[in-house]
Amino acid sequence: MALLGTLLKKGIRLREMMEQEYTAPFDLQKKELKELLIAANLTAFGKHYGFSDIMKSFRTDSHNFYDSFRAHVPIHTYSKIYNDWWNLSLKGGKNICWPGRVKYYALSSGTSEASSKYIPVTKDMTKAIQRTSVRQILSLSKYDLPDDFFTTGVLMLGGSTHLNRIGNYFVGDLSGIQAARLPFWFQHFYKPGKQIAKTRDWETKLDKITRNAHEWNIGIIVGVPAWLQILMEKVIHHYQVKNIHEVWPNLRVYVHGGVSFDPYRKSFEKLLGKPIDYIETYLASEGFIAYQAYPHRRSMRLVLNNGIFYEFVPFEEKNFDDQGEVRPDAETLMIDQVEEGKEYALLLSTCAGAWRYLIGDVIKFVSLEESEIVITGRTKHFLSLCGEHLSVDNMNKAIEMVSDDLNVAIPEFTVAGIPHGSLFAHHWYVGTESPVDPMVVRDRIDMHLKQLNDDYSVERSAALKEVYVDVLPLHVFYDWMQSKGKAGGQNKFPRVLKNAQLEEWQLFIKPYLNGHHS
Repeated sequence: MALLGTLLKKGIRLREMMEQEYTAPFDLQKKELKELLIAANLTAFGKHYGFSDIMKSFRTDSHNFYDSFRAHVPIHTYSKIYNDWWNLSLKGGKNICWPGRVKYYALSSGTSEASSKYIPVTKDMTKAIQRTSVRQILSLSKYDLPDDFFTTGVLMLGGSTHLNRIGNYFVGDLSGIQAARLPFWFQHFYKPGKQIAKTRDWETKLDKITRNAHEWNIGIIVGVPAWLQILMEKVIHHYQVKNIHEVWPNLRVYVHGGVSFDPYRKSFEKLLGKPIDYIETYLASEGFIAYQAYPHRRSMRLVLNNGIFYEFVPFEEKNFDDQGEVRPDAETLMIDQVEEGKEYALLLSTCAGAWRYLIGDVIKFVSLEESEIVITGRTKHFLSLCGEHLSVDNMNKAIEMVSDDLNVAIPEFTVAGIPHGSLFAHHWYVGTESPVDPMVVRDRIDMHLKQLNDDYSVERSAALKEVYVDVLPLHVFYDWMQSKGKAGGQNKFPRVLKNAQLEEWQLFIKPYLNGHHS
């Protein structure tokens, strides 16, 4: 098999060199928008918003085309584009926002809203995601991996590939839709295989994977950290071994995305027998947006020439209200107008019929030259009760620092903003298997956030009067997810709880709290 590995590795290097891009980000994106507009020109959406007029403005070298696009097409949130357009596709309409009829819809896990969203997944989008996946596989040639690594299996722990048929279309988890339509050359490497992947019940699926684990030569694992950790613990326990490498000695790469890996790192690495490479991806139901192109970088390269046109909304009060809703007249920028180190909410126009669509994520550029970004949070997953502007990025970093201080793993946490008399407080709920003093955790979180965030530091001496911490067993977080029907797959625990979600959570954890918090 080593020979096959050597050939594959050489082939990968060759193809990667051929695919190197030297084009300026602006030019790639201008071309991308033009192609999207041409493709959707005769759709109901394209006719309504005058795509043929916008296309005339591409004749000059300036930003005229972008100004025209902005002027013709309004910003769309999910509820706006769903109510105005996507619901017509769901009813079987053709040529609504993209040519043809949409056959597949990804049920987005909806961390910020309680209900699931129906995101269209067109044939063009499926192909685009597959192309970007291949690019990511090609990037592995930059890693110091042995030749026989390229013959190992890839374990993808996603949602069920069993899709529900509703009338003329199918709905399911995006990972399920993609896994059900894998390119033929990849099926040889893909685990747990089609039969197990179809299993709907999460516990049953984990049991089947565990029973087969020793027969597979796994080199890459792919999935959300929390659920992969549960699987690895199960496998280790089942085979009575010390770590996962005793079952999968060739495991060398973990591809993760959708949530910051930092809070999980400590507990995850306890399950390993040797170090592995971590590769971050940014694959949303709306498209494959970015992936980590180089080892040892904690940033991802935006995919600029594969079915997505990006716009960037400065994440500031003039553009977003205090609930994280985008203002209709928000300032939007193209890729050549952004700055490094500033936070932006993303708008996408895609080959799945999303147009100027607010995906809800907030990113920051770390390199304009290489179009490298990091995700810092969600437009609705931030706390700013009184101007403390606390991002999920701040929260993740603070928890990671507390983990290091106390040498304990804290894989899960969530935060709520609550009233405190006439002013405000933050209430943290921290999930860990280690015995820790909630008061120590509280003081450490508070101390680190003051260092990480000047606004937080100022407000702690003003309107943000108190910080509370409850320490809970880790399983409580996963039990709650299970109770919501969100176990496994691409589901993540929300880092900020508000309104009805917070009330449900408080009710759920009452039995564990014994009536006290710190």
